[in-house]
Amino acid sequence: MAPNLKDKDFPQADKKIQEPLKTKAVKREYTILYHVVLLLAYLHIAALHGVYLLFTSAKWATLVFNVLAFIVGSYGVSAGVHRLWSHRAYKAKMPLQIILMLMHTITGQTTIINWARDHRVHHKYCDTDADPYSSARGLFYSHIGWLLVERHPECLQKGKEIDISDLLQNPVLRFQKKYYSILSPLMVFILPTLIPMYFWNESLTNAYHAHLAYLMLGANATFCLNSIAHAFGNKPYDKNISATKIVPLSLMSSGEGYHNFHHAFPFDYRSSEFGNDYINFSTHFIDFFARIGWAYDLKITTPEMIAKRVKRTGDGTHRNQGE
Repeated sequence: MAPNLKDKDFPQADKKIQEPLKTKAVKREYTILYHVVLLLAYLHIAALHGVYLLFTSAKWATLVFNVLAFIVGSYGVSAGVHRLWSHRAYKAKMPLQIILMLMHTITGQTTIINWARDHRVHHKYCDTDADPYSSARGLFYSHIGWLLVERHPECLQKGKEIDISDLLQNPVLRFQKKYYSILSPLMVFILPTLIPMYFWNESLTNAYHAHLAYLMLGANATFCLNSIAHAFGNKPYDKNISATKIVPLSLMSSGEGYHNFHHAFPFDYRSSEFGNDYINFSTHFIDFFARIGWAYDLKITTPEMIAKRVKRTGDGTHRNQGE
């Protein structure tokens, strides 16, 4: 189900070890996108009001509905746009692709093509001026600040140069991009508000604001992988990169807390050395669909590759280092 891959299958892995990424964050003047600032400020304030309503006047079914929406959206990001489409860590048959596309759409995190393009640039030019959410510019910038300002010219240029031909040729992703202006408001705002109102007579105010609470929680869970997971934690696989291991984030991101491993071995569908970890939910999700034949060609890193990387560049915190 998951083939063991040899070092020769990933020639870039050793190259990354030999050429540690160099940060570059030249001082620059930011052009603030005030319409984005106002939009995100409103969404976060409304989301906080939604949290209040969830615990004061909203029906229990509304809370359950939004918890489920959070879980579904988290799989859409982690197993879908991240592991499948950004890193091509496994392949998915059409039914699973459609499911994952819809699961991602409810998060409101732009189109899969745009999200995956930015993420590929992030990995290729991590912590340089080309990185869309470079941690070299600080915690706030890498978390949400990058959305509030115009992008660095080098980021725009590298975004145009990065190869996304596989994404542009995918009919599921082309469909999402073509109809995103319809799909996004429908699946992000309208249906999640109308469903609680229709099926269990929730009020409009409660249904709308409660869903914004879920929406902003999901967005910030993703943002934390760009910020917190590049600022705090251990580096058992590669101490030369900013990405860290901070396991508690896995609870918010369906298993993406092993970020140092992920940046060392981005092709691994597990995003972790420990694929059977009980909080690596996205791996279990992919494994289920692999069992029914909808997911296949799952790429994993061999223990030998991991041991070699840990010995050469680890910070000494890996449980096997020094043995």
